[in-house]
Amino acid sequence: MAAKSIISRPVYGTLSPQPGKHHLFVADAEGALAITDLGRKAADGFFADAHIIFIPGNEGQHVAALEALKPAQFYQGPSFASALPRLKQTLANAHMGLRLYLAGTEGLIGQAMQAALEAGIDHTSIQTEHRGSLARRVQCVHCKGITENVTTQPATCSHCGLLLLVRDHYSRRLAAFQGVCINAEDRSEIPPVEEIFR
Repeated sequence: MAAKSIISRPVYGTLSPQPGKHHLFVADAEGALAITDLGRKAADGFFADAHIIFIPGNEGQHVAALEALKPAQFYQGPSFASALPRLKQTLANAHMGLRLYLAGTEGLIGQAMQAALEAGIDHTSIQTEHRGSLARRVQCVHCKGITENVTTQPATCSHCGLLLLVRDHYSRRLAAFQGVCINAEDRSEIPPVEEIFR
């Protein structure tokens, strides 16, 4: 876990059913388990007006469990990028009182939160729960490129190729952790690569 002194780090909770007429769920991979856990606590009919946007990942698990909740709408997409237009359209057409639930990886939560805030959704109407991989979405501070699913320290920027120290500083504006060149003084100095963020 990150040190408590890093105030830019998001703090996640546990999804719980909230009163409201409209419920929008956005999740990836293990985030589906947070939704099904919430489903066990929710009253009958809770999902009757719910919309679930789900990115199952490579394994394709949990789809049947989410469909069994019988949401009014269910969308399964191959990536967050493919689901983003649907999310933006849903947020643009949202009615007052929409409850937004985000669950899964930090990359998904951060990007979905960014879209919601841009759409004018009040942050008090958004719940988050981290589930699954600790892989990070990293912005190279040198070329500004974003590298997805970083699990190592240091990591190679997928855009400019620099070897990056993945900092614990998180940019909410970019929905990404910051990466800085770890061997700027001497490029021949290459520290060992360790898998840290699994």
